[in-house]
Amino acid sequence: MKTIEVDEELYRYIASHTQHIGETASDILRRMLKFTAGQPERAAAPVAAEQRAETAEKSVVAARPRDRVRAMRELLLSDEYAEQTKAVTRFMLVLSTLYTLEPQEFAAATDSLHGRTRTYFAGDQQTLLQNGIHTKPKHVPGTPYWVITNTNTGRKRSMVEHIMLAMQFPVELTDKVCGTI
Repeated sequence: MKTIEVDEELYRYIASHTQHIGETASDILRRMLKFTAGQPERAAAPVAAEQRAETAEKSVVAARPRDRVRAMRELLLSDEYAEQTKAVTRFMLVLSTLYTLEPQEFAAATDSLHGRTRTYFAGDQQTLLQNGIHTKPKHVPGTPYWVITNTNTGRKRSMVEHIMLAMQFPVELTDKVCGTI
């Protein structure tokens, strides 16, 4: 048995393809590469570039939800998040992270999010001020969005819940994130 070193990202990728408890990295790689024990190197059937691209695309799509969940959990465990004492600051950090993970999904989720008389998200401050002068719009860091912040904590949680569920995050994680705001 030989030992090889792989970076953390590659290790997580290989581990994400585990099908059962106790499966070794060698077992996973053999399955992924369609390689059997004792098979000569040259006898391995070459995989067409088109098939490799399709397999890689499926792997990325399959790994994406797990990475997004991990990113949100890392935010909750981060010192920066834990040090925040105000709900509005935590709210802004969550929004910024959600946008960073999936800008298109974030955009779709916020387009459908508004109150009875208020627009919650917009591309500029003026649009939010037109729907009420006491909305206290703030720019969401790292995004092209502005959000109203003059809402109670329950409304902020409701907005995050709507966005996360629209982005298809697990309900348990959504509840956990909302509970920290």
